[in-house]
Amino acid sequence: MNTMKARISLFLTVFFVLALLSVNAQERLIKGIVTTFDSIPLIGADVQVAGSKELVKTDTLGRFSINVNPGDKLKVSAKGFISQKVKLDDKIKMVLVNLKLKPTESAREYAIGYGYVKDADKLNAVAQLNSKDLDFSQYTNMYDLIRGRFGGVQVSPNGEIIIRGVSSINLSSAALIVVDGVAVDNSMLNNLSPTNVQSINIIKDGSAAIYGARGANGVVIIETKRGKDD
Repeated sequence: MNTMKARISLFLTVFFVLALLSVNAQERLIKGIVTTFDSIPLIGADVQVAGSKELVKTDTLGRFSINVNPGDKLKVSAKGFISQKVKLDDKIKMVLVNLKLKPTESAREYAIGYGYVKDADKLNAVAQLNSKDLDFSQYTNMYDLIRGRFGGVQVSPNGEIIIRGVSSINLSSAALIVVDGVAVDNSMLNNLSPTNVQSINIIKDGSAAIYGARGANGVVIIETKRGKDD
């Protein structure tokens, strides 16, 4: 009888050890970076696993690491920003999340006041305009819209966007134009109707560093309504 009990005890021990190893094998570590305006790290943003509800905060460089199980999703949020859910497939090990600032007057105050942005000057170097705040259809073309709504931004006779206050290291002083994530020639603006635009962001100073030398003169980031739907 004692031998039988010993065998059962050994069997249960092995079973539980294997089960524990199986659970640990399924769990994996996900690392990531949370930014805003493509390049500004967000500090102290919440990253939560939908299944386990485990929560971590991003560090001073916007980085985080968290354990997830198969099928889990991440919810990334910060006060003043639009929350984002991230699906995780089995091959994902690194996640890059870019949170968008809410189109409200208090959003920037939250971002700076809550310490999400280490250098307030970086966030203030970004000018944002959203079609929810302004009827873009009142402008006949993109040049009039940009010139009329962004202080310190000029349009040259040949259609180049010039952002004042940006020191050029290139032969040209033209800002880089990015439409729906793709760098385009400034002539693209001739074919783009303001009514089809969702948002415009003007970036200067160190915030444009992610674009390298091409962004040295500043960057005009345009998101179309079609691009948003995609």
